[in-house]
Amino acid sequence: MSEALPKVWVINGPNLNLLGRREPHIYGHQTLADIEKTLEDQGTALGLQVECFQSNHEGGLIDILHSAPGKAVRFIVINAGAYTHTSIALADALAGIALPYIEVHLSNVHAREPFRHHSYLSAKAQAVLCGFGSAGYGYALDFVRKSI
Repeated sequence: MSEALPKVWVINGPNLNLLGRREPHIYGHQTLADIEKTLEDQGTALGLQVECFQSNHEGGLIDILHSAPGKAVRFIVINAGAYTHTSIALADALAGIALPYIEVHLSNVHAREPFRHHSYLSAKAQAVLCGFGSAGYGYALDFVRKSI
């Protein structure tokens, strides 16, 4: 992939590695690998270099984010999973790297348990997509392409 293409990182948090097996009635039947392949292909079609990461560890996600500015990343698409609702540290990491980002959730978090209604990430996000299933990631990439 050419380094001349704008680089977009898609970062997924805890338990998203279980997609396809974990509560498919909520999260769907696609695996994370399926979603990542689709996004990489879509990115190529849009003229974006898409790289995907996943970690079940808060510190791992923070380390990935901290490295983004040195890797010429232009935009972040992030599904922080449950850390969305609990991690001030992750919100601080996003603020600290000062890159634009979109928050994505597969399910409609506002139609679920009350603890999922608050996000520490939303306040500084360029956009928030929830309830579109895996298509939400694709919508995010379309937005990124139009934004950079």
